[in-house]
Amino acid sequence: MLVFSLQGCSFTQLTISATSVIIEGGFKAMNQETDLQIASQAIPTDLKLLDGLILESPNNERLLLLGAQGYSSYALGFVEDSSKVRASLFYLRARDYGLRILFKNDDFKKAFDGNIEDFTKAMDEFGKDDVPAIFWSANAWGSYMNINRDNTDALADLPKVEAMMNFVLKYDETFFYGGSHLFFGTILSSLPAMFGGDTASARVHFEKAVQASEGKFLMVYYYYAKSYAVMTQNKDMFETFLHKVIDAPENLLPEQNLANEIAKVKAAELLKHESDYF
Repeated sequence: MLVFSLQGCSFTQLTISATSVIIEGGFKAMNQETDLQIASQAIPTDLKLLDGLILESPNNERLLLLGAQGYSSYALGFVEDSSKVRASLFYLRARDYGLRILFKNDDFKKAFDGNIEDFTKAMDEFGKDDVPAIFWSANAWGSYMNINRDNTDALADLPKVEAMMNFVLKYDETFFYGGSHLFFGTILSSLPAMFGGDTASARVHFEKAVQASEGKFLMVYYYYAKSYAVMTQNKDMFETFLHKVIDAPENLLPEQNLANEIAKVKAAELLKHESDYF
C-alpha cells in the first residue's frame, strides 16, 4: 500500500510538472492575444486551473511565479477600473503567491513583518536569480497600494515595496521592460514633495523605462501621462503620450500584445477625462 501511495504521489507531481509547462505556454500565448474579449473570458479559467495546481503542489516555484504574474496582470487589465475591491483582493493574492517563494528564506520570512531596517538587511541574502519573484511580489503589492491611496494602513508598507524594487534596480533594471523604473516613475510623480515625491527623478525613471523596451511597451507611456504629465500639469505631454499609445500599430511588441491593447483602452478612457486633470 505504501509503495502504491508513493507511486501515486510521484505520478501526481509528474503530471503537475508537465501541466505547469503547458500553463506557462498558455500564458505566453495569452500575452500575444490582441482580442480583449477572448482574453477576458479565458484568463479567469486559466487562473483557477493554476490555483488548483498550486493547491496540489504548494511549493512549486514555477506555478507560484505564474500565479503572482497572472493575478497581478489580470487585476490591472480587467478588474481595477470596474472594481477596486476585487482588484485589491487579486493584487494581494498575486503578492502572496510571490512571497511564498521568498519565504523559503527563513531570515526574510522572520523580517517581513518587522521594521524596514531588518527587512532591507534580509533582502541582502537574495541574488539575481530572485529578481522575478521579488519583482512580481513588489509589483502586485505596489499596485494594491496605488488603488488604495486613501488607506494609511496599506501605504504604511510602501518603504518595503521600495526596498524590493531597489533590489530589482540593482540586479536587473531592465527586467520586465524596466518595470522597476516604471514603478519609481509612477510613485515619485504621484506623491507630493512633502511625502517624498520628486518629479525630476520620476522623469529619469520613466525615460529609462521607455529605453528598456525601445518605447514598445505602451503601459510606460500610459503611466507617464497619467502620473508625471498630470502632476507637472504638462497638457501637451499628456496628449502626446496618450495619442502615441492609441495610435501605436498592432504587434508593436508581439510578446506583449495583450498589455499593449489594454494600454490603448486605458489611454483612450483617460483622454476622455482630460478636463478632470487640466
